[in-house]
Amino acid sequence: MLLKKKEMNETGGINIGIITVMDRHYHPNRRLIEAGKQKGHRVDLIHPYRVWPGFEGADITLVGKKSWRVPDVILPRQGATIGESCLSLIEQFSLLGVPVVNGIDSIRLARNQFFTLQAFAGAGIPFPDTIFINAMDGFYRAVERIGGLPVVVKQISGRQGKNIFLINNIKDSESIVHKHLDKYFGLLVQRFIPTKARKDIRVLMVGREIIGVLALKPKPGDFRANFHLTGNGESMSLTPELGKIARQAADAVGLEIAGIDLMLSETHGVNAIEVNYAPGFRGMEAITGVDVASKIVNYVKNVCAGV
Repeated sequence: MLLKKKEMNETGGINIGIITVMDRHYHPNRRLIEAGKQKGHRVDLIHPYRVWPGFEGADITLVGKKSWRVPDVILPRQGATIGESCLSLIEQFSLLGVPVVNGIDSIRLARNQFFTLQAFAGAGIPFPDTIFINAMDGFYRAVERIGGLPVVVKQISGRQGKNIFLINNIKDSESIVHKHLDKYFGLLVQRFIPTKARKDIRVLMVGREIIGVLALKPKPGDFRANFHLTGNGESMSLTPELGKIARQAADAVGLEIAGIDLMLSETHGVNAIEVNYAPGFRGMEAITGVDVASKIVNYVKNVCAGV
């Protein structure tokens, strides 16, 4: 049925809509609901496979399985693995005049890691040598161009360190690349930065404020340092140079809320790796003590108010 615009509640709180396929027990959703409630706001979870955008006559509409009201502000957090069809829902809220944090254009860039690197290149942000391939022949040429094996192979869209592979020899390439290469989506072949004397850094930014920084280390025998894989990290401070690169990376993609992954190496310097438009923050809150959920809620409230 069609949805009606919600009015500001009596306490001045707003209705925040989170686009997500996860339920209220999922850590970011649970924490955002808690933070919103503490501040007098209502937080609704909007499942992108249960609400459908449309046009009926001159009306811009949304059709759902139950009656609910259009939120005052939208926070898309459907994740990298959700299909392209769900992106139309984000734009529909914009057409209805609802502020969206982050916007559809920045989400499209962030969901595709090669588009992200193209944005980095345009902004002069350093990142590892990378070649996009959509055929097996391209893999061998890419390896030759970026200095030989080992190389890192990534799918265009991934999350939590998944679908990232280290290829040390041609035999591995034949099994890994053949299995994961889809000509319609392609793969990234990227120069490998050795884990020895390398620091992996996750920066969480809300607005232009850096609210938390973690130094992460891969598990023994692994080359990935994602918190979801390792479960550990240390709080750290950024140098002005690293802070500048982190902000530039978020700005290049146009993200207001972002998780920025950096690598710092003695041999390769500073490199931006990727940005995430819906970063998880369980580890950031646990390790740094920062109330990330409240900072996000405050920010979207200000966006809604036009601050």
